[in-house]
Amino acid sequence: RQELDMLNGILTRKVKFADRQGRQTQLRQRRLVSMDSPNLVGLETTIIPVNWSGRIQILSALDGRVSNTLVERYRQLNNEHLEQVGAGTSGEELIWLQVETVQSHIRIAEAARTRAFRDGRPIHPRRSIVRKLGYVGQEMEIPIKEGQSLGIEKIVAIYSSRDRAISESLIGALEEIRRADDFAELYKRHARSWNRLWERCNIEVAASHDWISQALNLHIFHLLQTASTHSVDLDVGIPPRGLNGEAYRGLIMWDEIFIFPFLNLRLPDITRSLLLYRYRRLHRARWAARQAGYEGAMFPWQSGSDGREEGQTWHLNPMSGCWIPDHTQLERHIGLAIAYNVWQYYQVTGDLDFMSSYGAEMLVEIARFWASKAQYNECIDRYEIRGIMGPDEFHEKYPGAEGAGIDNNAYTNVMVAWTLGRALDAIQQLPLEHHRDLREVLHIRDEELALWDHISRRMYVPFHDGIVNQFDGYERLEELDMAAYGRKYCNIHRLDRILRAEGDTPDRYKISKQADVLMLFYLFSSDELSELFSKMGYRMDQDIMSRTIDYYAERTCHGSTLSRVVHAWVLSRRDRELSWNLFLEALRSDISDIQGGTTHEGIHLGAMASTVDIVQRCYAGIEARGEVLWFDPCLPLEVERLRFDIEYRHHQVEVGIDRNRLRLISLTRDVAPIKIGFKGKIQELSPGSALELDLN
Repeated sequence: RQELDMLNGILTRKVKFADRQGRQTQLRQRRLVSMDSPNLVGLETTIIPVNWSGRIQILSALDGRVSNTLVERYRQLNNEHLEQVGAGTSGEELIWLQVETVQSHIRIAEAARTRAFRDGRPIHPRRSIVRKLGYVGQEMEIPIKEGQSLGIEKIVAIYSSRDRAISESLIGALEEIRRADDFAELYKRHARSWNRLWERCNIEVAASHDWISQALNLHIFHLLQTASTHSVDLDVGIPPRGLNGEAYRGLIMWDEIFIFPFLNLRLPDITRSLLLYRYRRLHRARWAARQAGYEGAMFPWQSGSDGREEGQTWHLNPMSGCWIPDHTQLERHIGLAIAYNVWQYYQVTGDLDFMSSYGAEMLVEIARFWASKAQYNECIDRYEIRGIMGPDEFHEKYPGAEGAGIDNNAYTNVMVAWTLGRALDAIQQLPLEHHRDLREVLHIRDEELALWDHISRRMYVPFHDGIVNQFDGYERLEELDMAAYGRKYCNIHRLDRILRAEGDTPDRYKISKQADVLMLFYLFSSDELSELFSKMGYRMDQDIMSRTIDYYAERTCHGSTLSRVVHAWVLSRRDRELSWNLFLEALRSDISDIQGGTTHEGIHLGAMASTVDIVQRCYAGIEARGEVLWFDPCLPLEVERLRFDIEYRHHQVEVGIDRNRLRLISLTRDVAPIKIGFKGKIQELSPGSALELDLN
């Protein structure tokens, strides 16, 4: 039996087994990665011989020979990433191992302290050392009687050459382990740290299914492990599969756009740190843009450690066993996601220092890239963007075309118009001195700003039959009988692989792996989207929204866990039953491994964070826009009450929502009041006060 205590952050494993002679043994293990001391991990093992007496051999080791083989399709690649630098012992209790990564030459050191106890009392068995290349351990042979308990406590300190305030990784690990407390004290402080996090991050959902709150908090638990408060001082991004899986090889992609909304309203310091990770790689994005013949900054779809593009150029189709060209590097919308994240962080926090020093510069350079990539078409008097891929990923090129890429992806074009507008806003909102410095350092001319404004108003968005077209020519593609494929293959989440294994291609059909156009309805409220389309000279009313949502919902096979979350969101106010079912599926994505074998490659962190975000922003209707925190609650029929805390512009706000009322309590002192928007009216919420609004 395995139990995860999310409140206190500890995993317990209980095993009872018997050997061929009928000897029964009980084993209990508790393990933790300290949320209090980020360089320490602990393992406590208790062994009880139920019906026998004898001797037990214990091996406690550090193993640097690990290889990355959990993802089957990666096994043909190089999976050995560590070389031993040194290994040894220090006194009776300590062993240590130091390795170096083969490509980046980062040194990683571990030092382990192992202690033994019989019935809770310390014992000192004789130890022998086991040495192999990349491996060091201690063997102990301990006599034990029937019913006695043998306790083994192993504490490990781990440091790398990238850690701060150390002399050297091995010295740091040895010093840390020598002063480390025992497991009980380590656990006590670790649990206190987790309890403090839960005070800020817990979500209470009174719903028809008891497991919903538990699943949401499991997702929060995984998020807080990956984007820890300890990562604020580190140069790290968020890998899509968290820190416990090997899929995507740790590359940083666009999943931040699904993760940051939770962090913005709970732990904005983490968001700020993760945005700085992007800022530090801005110079590499500038270089990439120049190499491709553009201005500004072109961020990579799959970012390596220094911001280089690591997107693969060939992809293995596991259904056919064939390698096929991979054009996902054309997903240039990653820069638009970064711009969106910068602006949303600023809207929630009002962090003008960040915007002045980092955020505005990123927005400017991303805007420059898209302004240089947009092409003016005299025939339609609008700007177009050609030769890219949208979020859908099934459509890499036009049927029969030689070159890759499609033209005028609606999501990309609309996001470009929005980004150009936000870059102009950011420049205008900077304090005078920072405004002047930014324009001087980046050589921003009035003519350039005027061009951005013009492009943002004259960007082309394709339509067909009163529906936003996913890209130019989408309406000419063939329909695919998805129901027939469902009967034939059962699981059609990855229709692209199925079609290619049949000698066909998804480029021919009106099908989508995941939300593409519908991402616009996920990122923006209907009011903001209508305003954005109106600025470009298009109409976006409820009829167009509804028809567009229905059209693509019928043609999406949800080949990504992110897709169900987006569809659950955009359907929440028009098809509540379907929306709720998609939300429940998204909650089960990793718990039940609904994609049939992908979870062991790593949890899907973006989907996990998005399920929480649905509760806090979709069902609660929270939107931070224009110096106002807006609320528009819309609880599903299956949800009776919500309660959670958020942080907005230095206010800690307790949010409570039921069928009849919205109650907001500011738990803060000595800060300026904030503006609360509800049903078109704006009210002030002063520090230490409450606001109750009638939902009926």
